[in-house]
Amino acid sequence: MLEKLEWIRGRYEELGMLLSQPDTVVDQTRWRALMKEHAQLEPLMLAAERYKQTAAHRAQAQEMLNDPDMADLAREEIAEVEEALAAQEREIQVMLLPRDPNDDKNVVIEVRAGAGGDEAGLFGAVLLRMYTRYAERHGWKVEMLSDNFTELGGVKEVVITLMGQGAYSRLKYESGVHRVQRVPTTESSGRIHTSTATVAVLPEVEEVEIDIVANDLRIDTYRASGSGGQHVNRTDSAVRLTHLPTGLVVTCQDEKSQIKNREKAMRVLRARLYDRMQSEKDAAYAQDRRSQIGTGDRSERIRTYNFPQGRVTDHRIGLTLYKIEEFVDGDCDEVIDGLVQADEVERLKQMNQA
Repeated sequence: MLEKLEWIRGRYEELGMLLSQPDTVVDQTRWRALMKEHAQLEPLMLAAERYKQTAAHRAQAQEMLNDPDMADLAREEIAEVEEALAAQEREIQVMLLPRDPNDDKNVVIEVRAGAGGDEAGLFGAVLLRMYTRYAERHGWKVEMLSDNFTELGGVKEVVITLMGQGAYSRLKYESGVHRVQRVPTTESSGRIHTSTATVAVLPEVEEVEIDIVANDLRIDTYRASGSGGQHVNRTDSAVRLTHLPTGLVVTCQDEKSQIKNREKAMRVLRARLYDRMQSEKDAAYAQDRRSQIGTGDRSERIRTYNFPQGRVTDHRIGLTLYKIEEFVDGDCDEVIDGLVQADEVERLKQMNQA
């Protein structure tokens, strides 16, 4: 660890020198890239400095052991310092873990009704609101890319993007099947039903990251569906994109402008193609969308929302919270923090075994 820190310290100092050179300042693209790398390394340098100071404190305390009058106090101080050093070492090890290159990106979230009929769609709407409220709590912007709702206000399929610092790093663990247990509003006998909704989380990618060849696209336009009367779209503004090599299909109709619908559909298509490319490139760190969202069967789940008991349970980390109303209102950080920490522990274990 110390050898790697020394190499990183050298790189940090090199970046500082490069950023001060006139030819770097002139090249704004290079300057921004170097500034970003410098900013990413700075917290690690501060943590390394704290570790160095704590280690020096331990050495001073160990010298006190030679003084009979100070030996007991020194042993107490050494025990405290050793505990602090262990915590600081783990903090540094986590910082040294390879970063997910997608962590700083905006995120595309797809929510679909699973098993359970109308109740599954209504639960999908609960999840949609939960992610929207979570974004609002973090000061992120929310944009609807594609929507398909039921007559009861449930979700058939909805695609949104959340734009903000670290959005993907926080929400990438949400992919999978979410299960709900509650009494539906349509249930007259008060019987508890079990339903599911599936969630897929994708990093939003720039056009330069995914090159989509025009000949690989089939673009269909049609009239957007509506509630009838004056709300029916009288122009072919809805867009369906079909990526011929992969068979991926994306539709968008929520904008009145065909150009805007096409732009939104392209954003979703780029995210799906990037996700597929990543899964093929490294199956150990990414999953294709089919395995991400599962089949929607009731037996598959990453999390259960039990409304009668007021609890939400994340099955991957065995964490149960008895504050379901707050959770579905966007207060999700306690579970997400637990998922982040569990991921760090697993990656540290793999790094130490390598």
